[in-house]
Amino acid sequence: MKEYIEERAVAIANYIIDHNATVRQTAKTFGVSKSTVHIEVTN
Repeated sequence: MKEYIEERAVAIANYIIDHNATVRQTAKTFGVSKSTVHIEVTN
C-alpha cells in the first residue's frame, strides 16, 4: 500500500505544478480530501 501512496503523492505534486492548481482543485480531481492532498505533498 505504501508504494501506491508514494505514486499518488508524486502524481498530485506534478498535477499541482503542471496546472498551477489549488489544493481544492487537486482534491476534486483526484477524489480525495483537501487534508489528504496537503499531507501527501508536505510529507
